[in-house]
Amino acid sequence: MTGAQSKTAHSRELYIDGKWQPQSGNGSIDVLSASTEEVIGSVPEGTAADVDRAARAARAAFDGWSQTTVPERAAWLLKLAGALKERGEQIANIISQEVGSPISMSTSIQAGLPVLVTSTYAKLITELKLEQEIGNSLVVREPYGVVGAITPWNYPLHQIMAKVAPALASGCTVVLKPSEVAPLNAMLLAEACQSIGLPPGVLNIVTGYGLAVGEAIASHPLVDMVSFTGSVRAGKRVGALAAEGIKKVTLELGGKSAFVVLDDAPLEKAIPAGARNAMQNSGQTCSAWTRMVVPRSRYQEALDLAAQAIGALKLGDPLDPATRLGPLISATQRERVEGYIAKGKQEGARVVMGGGRPTAFGKGYYVEPTIFADVQPKMTIAQEEIFGPVLSVLPYDTEEEAIGIANDTSYGLAGGVWSGDPERAMRVARRMRTGQVDVNGGKFNPLAPFGGYKQSGIGRELGMFGLEEYFQIKSIAR
Repeated sequence: MTGAQSKTAHSRELYIDGKWQPQSGNGSIDVLSASTEEVIGSVPEGTAADVDRAARAARAAFDGWSQTTVPERAAWLLKLAGALKERGEQIANIISQEVGSPISMSTSIQAGLPVLVTSTYAKLITELKLEQEIGNSLVVREPYGVVGAITPWNYPLHQIMAKVAPALASGCTVVLKPSEVAPLNAMLLAEACQSIGLPPGVLNIVTGYGLAVGEAIASHPLVDMVSFTGSVRAGKRVGALAAEGIKKVTLELGGKSAFVVLDDAPLEKAIPAGARNAMQNSGQTCSAWTRMVVPRSRYQEALDLAAQAIGALKLGDPLDPATRLGPLISATQRERVEGYIAKGKQEGARVVMGGGRPTAFGKGYYVEPTIFADVQPKMTIAQEEIFGPVLSVLPYDTEEEAIGIANDTSYGLAGGVWSGDPERAMRVARRMRTGQVDVNGGKFNPLAPFGGYKQSGIGRELGMFGLEEYFQIKSIAR
């Protein structure tokens, strides 16, 4: 085992001020494999004192980093993207174990997307106009300051770099708390930063639990802005703590996204695409289309096609290249998902596929991919984010009713529409109260803004809109 692998697997140190430093406490957090339930590593259980050290390092580094030129920061991001790419195989392997993502997906998305996002911001920062004349004023964009980034476990490194890359590009410095459930990939990020010689204090990583580390970041007086991705409950808490210090907050809090299949859609294309979307990362995707809204006249046909598409996805060991569905991340998450499945049955929805634990696995947090029929819009499984491989299929009679169902939740993160008429699909997409909509199978665009309406969050990530979140605006009259 190399030194880098050793550091990643079991660490008693935190990455603060450009070096590995001993933690202030003595607690540690074991990281379990989602498929074997075995300990695959551990990280320090950070404390508020560790956050304080990290925030002070970030504040000390801010003056120098914020004054670097745009070309200099772009060059650093390209170096970091290269260092992450070099570690791509190791990152993919670790995330497949931590999260349960199939290795094919971990390679292309979990490891590949952070590289793409990081290199994208190296380009975007050179294109953003940082100064403009408005009347007798010079209006300038200046880096916001020290950013506290608190990230989730489902797409761990992607969510990290969707915050860290634009923050560094803008000239901000960062204190990062990765998810305690999937933190090992963040240790690889620290090693990548060290390998390229990123200036001390520009990025600091404190592992630990939300109640200790997350709350300390959100409330720390030296942190100017907090970017959080996670649950609505935790997001409300982060927002409340940040409000005490009048900090800027961006929140991405999940979704209950609808896929509206219009009555003129080619079901043989639309339904499999929607079903696969709902199952991506075993349903552990905030933007997953977990509600499929289909014409009542074609309801059974849609159910059959969805079951056929999902049944073709191999459930298995995430490190097996043939696997398309892995386990859930933890026993806690499995219990949560099973609770929702039980609730769906209790409220009168009908299981047409799955609904239990597969018998083929002696270990691992597996749940059978599940399809519910006869789902009513107000049922719990149609209103609350399950975060597992559970698809609810809801019937409608009119286009107006379909739009109403799509908008009838407290969330508004993502969605999809499919129609034989592209103009009709666009008309429906415009009426969906959600941050992003895919039309007729439109592909994910990493340059487009990502974020939600309603309780799905505040602010945007990715692309130029994500970059602009990290700037203050100053006007200089003359």
